[in-house]
Amino acid sequence: MRVLLVGASGLLGKEIAGLLAEHEVISASRKGADIAVDLSDKSSIEAMYSAAGKVDAVICVAGTAKFAPLESLADGDFAFSLANKLMGQVNLVRCAVGKVTEGGSVTLTSGILAQTPMVGSAAVSVVNAGVEAFVRSAGLELKDRLRVNVVSPGWVAETLQSMGKNPADGVPAAQVARAYKRALDGGMTGEAISAAN
Repeated sequence: MRVLLVGASGLLGKEIAGLLAEHEVISASRKGADIAVDLSDKSSIEAMYSAAGKVDAVICVAGTAKFAPLESLADGDFAFSLANKLMGQVNLVRCAVGKVTEGGSVTLTSGILAQTPMVGSAAVSVVNAGVEAFVRSAGLELKDRLRVNVVSPGWVAETLQSMGKNPADGVPAAQVARAYKRALDGGMTGEAISAAN
């Protein structure tokens, strides 16, 4: 199986690549990957698919959104967040039609802040919730052509540790990676998959 892994150079990307070692994994990221891609630029996504050739699956663990108190978030902060993590992943699916083997899989990433917001998460929460709503709709519309799912990783233990917080409050990256593998191997579509299980 040929798997295009977007965000391959990050913590989760490296864990997923290791877990999928039996497959041909094509890495894509802003830098340090087989293919360079800017998720906020649709033409860059199209160029990535052209460079990769036909793939059987796509996993995306890329995309950023601005985390800051609501009163300090400017229009540009929301625009950046929507263009990057939300529309970047929406366009990843839109551009996948015809580039991913029929019946193949596209797995996106949302996050716990869609369900459990916190102070500073206004932009991130709306983006994560938007990704999950899109996946439910795309799963219906692309049924029998592409399976589209999303993983909600929750807080990753290693990320919490790097922030000086208690890693026990998070899910280890290796466990999160297994949620992406479940999405890849399973037959579900239009599902939001929790990494906590």
